[in-house]
Amino acid sequence: MTTCALDPQTPLLKMPEIPERSERIALPSVLACVAEDMARVNAMIHARLASEVVLINDIGGYLVNAGGKRLRPALVLLAARALGGRGDLPCLLACVIEFIHTATLLHDDVVDHSERRRGRPTANAVWGNAGAVLSGDFLYSRSFQLMVEANSMPVMQVMADATNAIAEGEVLQLMNCKDPTVSEARYLRVIELKTARLFQAAAEIGAIAAGGNAHARACLAAYGHDLGMAYQLVDDLLDYTADPEVSGKNLGADLAEGKPTLPLIYAMREGAAAQQTLIREAIEHGRIEDLAQVLAAVEASGAIPYTRALAERHSRSAAAALEGLPDSPYLQALRQLTRFVIQRMS
Repeated sequence: MTTCALDPQTPLLKMPEIPERSERIALPSVLACVAEDMARVNAMIHARLASEVVLINDIGGYLVNAGGKRLRPALVLLAARALGGRGDLPCLLACVIEFIHTATLLHDDVVDHSERRRGRPTANAVWGNAGAVLSGDFLYSRSFQLMVEANSMPVMQVMADATNAIAEGEVLQLMNCKDPTVSEARYLRVIELKTARLFQAAAEIGAIAAGGNAHARACLAAYGHDLGMAYQLVDDLLDYTADPEVSGKNLGADLAEGKPTLPLIYAMREGAAAQQTLIREAIEHGRIEDLAQVLAAVEASGAIPYTRALAERHSRSAAAALEGLPDSPYLQALRQLTRFVIQRMS
């Protein structure tokens, strides 16, 4: 990938925790400059979800009304408007991104046997696995119908590559489950494919919608990639640090699924022998009853500041990728998002 950012791929040694700014960034204030666009996107999402099949409407409405940050469609809008893009094409492409993201969530929850998301029962818990998977397929196919409507081969290319990468990432994550030998590099490859690539695609197709040149596209793609990496690193960290009432998911959900995320990988690498054995067996068996001891081992090993420092590094690389692009309220919002993803608590 052509990049305008610093290269954050090299695994880190022990690093001190980087203090967060005391002022927390509120997402609605960051996205205020595209609030009208987001309202149009939400209306379009509801309209384009419509199907003659009642179950699709039920599941689609359930997911749309569940809320969520709508961060990925917002990236499309901010990137397009930052480069002077006008018209409704960015809104249409924002809808594409949200449909693909929602489809991945439906499929993820089935694969992971998840029962709750954002504090509510998952679609598969309510309607069963078959309904959730097939509704996810509907959202994927509807997103490609919208891309045909956009009539942009560059957009089709970016999104075809991104959806293929996401599928590869999901399979790689499945292979990693309950495997305590997963390395940091292998873990980072998973989150790059399954999370960062959709952030990258969102920012890049926003640039395409605005008619941005190759340099602007590359810079915004690099921005989206590193923002997505930071976002997922923090997400995996929250599994061991968050308040479930705020985050909307149960503490230790990744451990219960046997997912070796970076806090566990680092703790196994740096912890005492007894801690390494504890975590290894917890991953192999999804042993959630050992959560308190695993949390203590993660805390004692320094895995939390290490993971946060790597997220900070990607956040800084994302901000650096924006250097040289024309200043505007939209570019300022993109910069603020690099802090938001680090500070978020849910």
